[in-house]
Amino acid sequence: MNLQDSQRLDAQDPLAALRAHFILPPGVIYLDGNSLGVLPAAAPARMAEAVRQEWGDGLIRSWNTASWFDLPQRLGDKVARLIGAAPGEVVCTDSTSINLYKVLFAAIAQAKADPRRHLVVSERSNFPTDLYIAESLCEMHGLELRLIDEGELPRVLDDTVAVLMLTHVNYRTGAMHDMAAVTAAAHAAGALTVWDLAHSAGAVPVALNDSRADFAIGCGYKYLNGGPGAPAFVWVNTRHADRFRQPLSGWWGHAAPFEFTPHYRPAPGIGRYLCGTQPILSLSALECGLDSMLAAEPMGGMAALRSKSLALTDAFIALVEARCPGRFTLVTPREHARRGSQVCLSLTAAQSPTQAYAIVQALIARGVIGDYRAGDAHTPDILRFGFTPLYLGFEDVWRAVDHLVQVLEHDEWRRDEFNQVNAVT
Repeated sequence: MNLQDSQRLDAQDPLAALRAHFILPPGVIYLDGNSLGVLPAAAPARMAEAVRQEWGDGLIRSWNTASWFDLPQRLGDKVARLIGAAPGEVVCTDSTSINLYKVLFAAIAQAKADPRRHLVVSERSNFPTDLYIAESLCEMHGLELRLIDEGELPRVLDDTVAVLMLTHVNYRTGAMHDMAAVTAAAHAAGALTVWDLAHSAGAVPVALNDSRADFAIGCGYKYLNGGPGAPAFVWVNTRHADRFRQPLSGWWGHAAPFEFTPHYRPAPGIGRYLCGTQPILSLSALECGLDSMLAAEPMGGMAALRSKSLALTDAFIALVEARCPGRFTLVTPREHARRGSQVCLSLTAAQSPTQAYAIVQALIARGVIGDYRAGDAHTPDILRFGFTPLYLGFEDVWRAVDHLVQVLEHDEWRRDEFNQVNAVT
């Protein structure tokens, strides 16, 4: 693909009009939507309305007059359309980490009824906060957290496993699990599944109900474009929703919060996974991101976005391999069925300890914003590029790789300012 090819593909793209739903700085090619999504065009006015009119004029009346009270459920129903859930099965609330604590606690409480089951299994490469929370809950409940590599999963699923906790799309590599197959294998062994959809929701088609998953949580500020620190979401299969309490039994999850009774009575269904008073301003911003995602529905929705995502990532991989031969190893699976919406590269031979980081910083200085994830003794440093088809096109892909070629050919990454590691990488 050359520049003219990329421009022709953009001209033929039925999803190209969706870019107008977002505000992007001039000259920026944004390949970091898997860390923080961009600003929806509707968000500034909506935030001003929520602050000046609903909070400023409506004051406490807005819990009723502006429908603040049921905002977590209304947004949850919008998320449900993106993750294969039904209305009334999802709420937007709290952070991804807090929601994970809730559902993992509930899953462990349910599975502990069988004394043989003493293991929570996850991948060694799972996102650290997931592992930290699992470690804490296992210590609290007298269970063992067993960390495995992906290929070990069939061997460890037996009647000692209480819960299998996985991230659907790996944050470092972009590798994607077959949710239906893995869930079926876990259920065959008698285990429950907890899925983290932080890198899936809004990026790849998800079918929670069709896959018969048990619990899922996900992030609002990545592909859902809800803004930094946006509320997350939580889903519980209806066969579990009324069976167990989640541990953070705050007043918002009470069956009748304004009865102000001294004893807790959990709300039915997913409502019990709420906890305290909701962050209304943040939820208002998240709704703009969700509405921008749902604007793709008349154009084919998640299926169309997935098709474009695969085409963009295929083009990026092909261009990097053609124009930077021998410089990088592809870390992300090449197979479509195993790839999320990101491409991760490692250096074939680093010339300095911070070269991968410095290359990313040099690209950012040129307006190509990706990110970096440090490796360890067993894994390489990663240059990570996220592709959000709502606002990215094929010319963006071509120009991003062209900037990468320039950074390498002119050794721009060697400059001192690109080798000073920031607090957030």
